[in-house]
Amino acid sequence: MSNEKTLSLPELNNRIAILQDNIRQLVEQAAVASGELNEQRIADRIYQQNEELERLTKAREALLNK
Repeated sequence: MSNEKTLSLPELNNRIAILQDNIRQLVEQAAVASGELNEQRIADRIYQQNEELERLTKAREALLNK
């Protein structure tokens, strides 16, 4: 995604909220998914979303601690 250092606090908060909602939806999809390929694809997407969430959370913390 874009460089987290150029995002404002409201932008970071918005992206974090979006990622949290995406993860919630993916977890719901995983609960009803059938087939190993679908489950792996959803698991991969959850992993990617969690990685992005972690980066943005750290960027927000750094911005708040300035």
